Amino acid sequence: MKAVGLMSGTSLDGVDVALVETDGERIVALGPSLCRPYADDERALLREALAQAVALANRVERPGTLGKAEEMVTRAHGDAVEAFLKGNAITDVDVIGFHGQTVLHRPAQKLTVQIGDGAALARRVGIPVAYDFRAADVAAGGQGAPLVPIFHRALADTLARERPIAVLNIGGVANVTFIDDGHDPVACDTGPGNALIDDFMRARTGQAFDDGGAIASRGAIDDKFIARVLAHPFFEQKPPKSLDRNAFASATLGLPEFSVADGAATLAALTAAAVARVVPHLPRPPKTWIVAGGGARNAAMLRLLARALAPATVETADAVGWSVDALEAQAFAYLAVRTMKGLPITFPLTTGVATPMPGGVIAKG
Repeated sequence: MKAVGLMSGTSLDGVDVALVETDGERIVALGPSLCRPYADDERALLREALAQAVALANRVERPGTLGKAEEMVTRAHGDAVEAFLKGNAITDVDVIGFHGQTVLHRPAQKLTVQIGDGAALARRVGIPVAYDFRAADVAAGGQGAPLVPIFHRALADTLARERPIAVLNIGGVANVTFIDDGHDPVACDTGPGNALIDDFMRARTGQAFDDGGAIASRGAIDDKFIARVLAHPFFEQKPPKSLDRNAFASATLGLPEFSVADGAATLAALTAAAVARVVPHLPRPPKTWIVAGGGARNAAMLRLLARALAPATVETADAVGWSVDALEAQAFAYLAVRTMKGLPITFPLTTGVATPMPGGVIAKG
């Protein structure tokens, strides 16, 4: 089947679109991809929605700004799909995987909220849409995240690297998939990814992020600050475990006295240190780490990861022939096909659900 995947991550940078050919097990081909960036006003609306979502007790409610944000998210994804299909002259898509935008994730309360109207998107583009991928897992007692490990394993099956392999995605939150021969994948969120750095940069400079890690590369790291954050009980928990984007937002309250460079450097080092803290919880130390997501574009963070994870090798997804930017969109294309076929998308060792579970809802085009 030919599937298009859509992802709007916790970094709030835009809508990623990617094409995958798959039978729901093997990856036959990875096709073209596209990023439709959010405009400043769209990103501001999403930040307002994140703030309002804290008060939600019902996952289907869309009061105030949340309703406006859902309309915007759906419209932006529709624009992105249409531009992608037209730009690549693609006419024979079987299904679209639409993750939506996570605005609240509290699995302990059996509550996870992704805004985006899958039925409206299906009507607009005339193609079946798989969406709402997390709800069934959370309702069954799982973490509902991460969802991408089964795709990471399929990708790893195409790669000649010594096992075990860890695939690390650094978006707003960072998550890892541990892949070893003869074993089911193990996965979890590792801690803050880019969210704290991005929020710090916007507050202090007006910039959306630290481009390439250039500012962090000039700063000094405050190890005491990192130790204080890593004292949080989350880092002692074994996988599976997951986080809301803003779970560690209060950590930046101690940063006003930092220079911009020192703050960016310290937060990048925090992400790397949090990743290293998960290693003792894995079945055995990975030999290779493959990094995707926005964090793979941050040279300072990559250097810190290489130091924290030695003697393992640290490579980017681009370097191994995958895609740093499109990996999560590709994953939701793959998950859409599995949803169409009723195959499991979450597992005991990835989300903590009791048994492998299908998930997602299909809206006909």
